[in-house]
Amino acid sequence: MTFVSPEPNAFADAGTAEKKYAVTRNLGELLWIEYPGHFNHALSKAIVTPEVTGSRFFDHRISTYAPGAYVESHSHKVQEQIYHVLAGEGILVVDGERRLVRANDVTFIPPGVVHEFHCTGTERLTFLVITSPPTDDEPQPR
Repeated sequence: MTFVSPEPNAFADAGTAEKKYAVTRNLGELLWIEYPGHFNHALSKAIVTPEVTGSRFFDHRISTYAPGAYVESHSHKVQEQIYHVLAGEGILVVDGERRLVRANDVTFIPPGVVHEFHCTGTERLTFLVITSPPTDDEPQPR
């Protein structure tokens, strides 16, 4: 991981810190993770997250699913998501509607929309996932 400025713990209070810092990441420095609800080698790398970079508004990941891999059906309370397919093909199920998606397809999913994603092709399905806000917690009254 390459930081333009201070060590990773410097971002612990990034949302309230006086000075903001830019962070540069190289994907080769990040480990592949299979998150809960993802199966059969549905892997992701967390690129920009509050824990790693101090981002307040975004969670940005790259995902790659082996043939047969998938994320189970789910929805988000407050999060919006963008799926941007870079390579491969698969079936994105959105509110029960099956959509064939492939390279250069971009899908916006608003909160409350039930969705799941399956790699149905013969090659890996690789896509970006951009989520805002980074957590799915309901806003708290002030």
